[in-house]
Amino acid sequence: MKILVTGSNGLLGQKLTELIEKESSAHLVATAAKPAALPIRTGEFYLLDVTDRNSVDRIIGQSKPHVIINTAAMTQVDQCETQREACWKANVSAVENLVTASRQNNAHLIHVSTDFIFDGKQEMLDESAMPHPINYYGESKLAGEKVVMQSDISWSIIRTVLVYGVTQDMSRSNIVLWVKKSLEQGKTIQVVNDQWRTPTLAEDLAKGCYLAGIKKAKGIFNISGKDYMSAYDIAIRTADFFGLDKSLIKETDSTKFTQPASRPPRTGFIIDKAREVLGYEPHSFEEGLKVIATQLK
Repeated sequence: MKILVTGSNGLLGQKLTELIEKESSAHLVATAAKPAALPIRTGEFYLLDVTDRNSVDRIIGQSKPHVIINTAAMTQVDQCETQREACWKANVSAVENLVTASRQNNAHLIHVSTDFIFDGKQEMLDESAMPHPINYYGESKLAGEKVVMQSDISWSIIRTVLVYGVTQDMSRSNIVLWVKKSLEQGKTIQVVNDQWRTPTLAEDLAKGCYLAGIKKAKGIFNISGKDYMSAYDIAIRTADFFGLDKSLIKETDSTKFTQPASRPPRTGFIIDKAREVLGYEPHSFEEGLKVIATQLK
């Protein structure tokens, strides 16, 4: 099976690249807007701007993948709020390009989406929960989902929550790495106690996408971690695991921060469907921290 990954230089894209190359039954076609961040040993790599319709048609028509996993997106929530045209182009127009190319090449499209399509008023969410975004990033990702769902192609939508992990390019951080680095530098950090998530190890998200790909599983799947925690809890548990000074972590709430985009307060995911249909089983948060500790060595 030939699997094409868009956004292969991102955190999820890198984990998918590594995973697919390990699988003897899968052939990797990695694509990204910039040169490959990881060495591609057995697969292929192409420069690809997913917002460029002609490039998408050419690369997908040339490589003829059986499955396309779209991890490319504009994900910086505040940036999406202030740069709406760029956000729509990356998160909606690009999806339209991929849907067209999937149809032309009879490929199964897996589109990665987000918990930020919800307003955060419901404690735990399954795949039937009603989306109601409260920021422009969420609006754009929901619009991208609708492009996929309203198409006539074979598709999966993978929704995920607060992804963390170690990446080759450490210029983009995530909550675990930010807490660890800040405390190691002796910095005091303010962490909110009123935003709750089921944080997702990047390797687990990659595995969920891969399982959906090899099964060509149709429909929406929640892929996240299984521990439901506040951001403050995540920070404390990270400090405890790495033996860092948690007195530097100051508990606060989201009303103390002024940000361009609102955040949904609670977006925990119920992952029963992914477990039953895909055979997905995530690490616990502590197990995820062990994976990170090993990689940082």
